Amino acid sequence: MTVAQVLGPGEWLGAEIRDSDAWRVPLDEGHRREVLAAVRAAPDEITRESFPLPTLGPVLRRVREELVGGRGFALVQGVPTDGMDGRQYEIAALSLACHVGSIVRQGPDNSPLMHVRDTGADPAQARTKSYQHSGRLGYHSDPTDIVALLCVRPAKSGGLSAIVSSVAVHNELVRTRPDLAELLYQPWWHDRRTGDGPDSFFTKPICAPRAGGGLSVSYGPDYLRSAQRGAHVPPFTHAQEEAMDLLDRLTNDPRFALTMDLRAGDMQFLNNHVVLHSRTAYEDHPEPERRRHLLRLWLTADRLQ
Repeated sequence: MTVAQVLGPGEWLGAEIRDSDAWRVPLDEGHRREVLAAVRAAPDEITRESFPLPTLGPVLRRVREELVGGRGFALVQGVPTDGMDGRQYEIAALSLACHVGSIVRQGPDNSPLMHVRDTGADPAQARTKSYQHSGRLGYHSDPTDIVALLCVRPAKSGGLSAIVSSVAVHNELVRTRPDLAELLYQPWWHDRRTGDGPDSFFTKPICAPRAGGGLSVSYGPDYLRSAQRGAHVPPFTHAQEEAMDLLDRLTNDPRFALTMDLRAGDMQFLNNHVVLHSRTAYEDHPEPERRRHLLRLWLTADRLQ
């Protein structure tokens, strides 16, 4: 097959936008009061209809439009998490997220959100999930349209979030190594890390065209490499190794990457089809109540291109 570059606002370079405020969405005092009032009056089931945000809702709809038809990411700043207890900041995260997309339940408990913190899990173990340890994560996408991360507490040091435009990386491969770009459209073995049996492994292309135009990139070098533990999974070919090496070099290139130091009250939204994200290793405070803690939400969105 012959692959072509994908044009549109989803192609951007970190070096060109890191000093811009266009992707930042600061909440004003009125928005924060609205969130606090909504949290205090939260219904049993949080939906867009049962959790109205009269002034903040339109702001979040514009965030959704930026995710759908723009650069594919936004950083909402100033979510009032200070003084909240555990259930309250969960409600705050869910209330904002449901105005951006529909909540997708996740994890073994089928939860509407996941707590991202270091549980002491060994990242070298093939079944360890990326949200369970403090090690560095390779650039990857999550398996839903949108991933949202609300920072409750940052780490003592490290834990920086970094993102790249997967469209820009794809187009660079098309320009410089079209042979490897074509390889990304073929099936690759991925690991769900749900066990050691065959159900934990599946095949899917890294790159695929989306209906109506556009591109979807499903990459995660950690999970691609751990799929090699599957008894029926063939070893990487030389060309696959070369493609992954090049992808990893490009995603870590400062030209492409945009780094965010998430602070308490920051909520990051990413379109998984067109943005890959990573995290640096981090060191935590010794006190449990001060340790790094984020909430991860998975969302689906109609018309996401």
